[in-house]
Amino acid sequence: MELPKPHYSKLVAAINNSKTPISSKRKLEETIEVYEKWIQDMLSVDGTKEEKTEKLVNLFNNYKFFIDYNLIFLSEDDFLYRQKGQLKLDNTVIEEFLPHLVSKVFDNLNNVEFGPTKCFSSAYFQTSLRNFTNNGGIAIRSKDQDFAIARKLYLKSSFDPSFNNSDSVTTFLGYVTAECKTNLDKTMFQEATATSHDVKSAMPGSKYFLLCEWLDMTPISTAPTDIDEVLILRKAKRISSNIRKDFDSVSARREKKDWYENFLKTNPFDKGVFLRFVQHIESVIDNDDPVENNVLNDGFF
Repeated sequence: MELPKPHYSKLVAAINNSKTPISSKRKLEETIEVYEKWIQDMLSVDGTKEEKTEKLVNLFNNYKFFIDYNLIFLSEDDFLYRQKGQLKLDNTVIEEFLPHLVSKVFDNLNNVEFGPTKCFSSAYFQTSLRNFTNNGGIAIRSKDQDFAIARKLYLKSSFDPSFNNSDSVTTFLGYVTAECKTNLDKTMFQEATATSHDVKSAMPGSKYFLLCEWLDMTPISTAPTDIDEVLILRKAKRISSNIRKDFDSVSARREKKDWYENFLKTNPFDKGVFLRFVQHIESVIDNDDPVENNVLNDGFF
């Protein structure tokens, strides 16, 4: 199965960007080699579910540190650091990692898409009583998901019971969807709350997760929302603004490089949080219809 490469495409785009300084282009070209080694190392991982998760998270931590620290923070110019919100070099690493994690741990799933996917959210019909030519005019709305475990779905509508004349659309059903954020603030949480409601309305049995690297808000209960869980991947809060303001220049970042290196290494991506995400996915995969005899033995379902 060929997995998506959202992070790799951003590296290539940054290299080809006419505004990228020469020194940064050289560093980006070196990063491509580090990236290729990371991918090969992930492909060679084996073991139990827990062992695979631990090994993959270790590889992810090492590569993400290289991107955050060596490539961006220690850059010889300010371009990569100041433009990282637009370049998306750092926050696409998680989007590329999750498909590797899930496809490795659940290697027996067939006809399934892993990764950033535009998933079904609703269907509607563009038709009228006088218009008999558009066969219902089925149309869909879809939503970009940073990560999804999805299956391709084909929908067809017709006024003919044999479907000799019909309209059709193709979409994806997201069984597990997740929004990935670098820093989770209250506005992002509210947006995710609305998105999760749309996802669950379209497919009530699906799961929706909010994954964030750093927490940047006071925690809010997910109980009144359709978000299944918020997962704080580093188990840490974002660096405060009064410290971040000192990172705006090359010289300032060099002065703070030891502090920043220690901060990243002290707050790695947590293996237990990723394993919890894997277990949530496992519950979706194992969610079979109850068997009557088992229900009568247990007394509940």
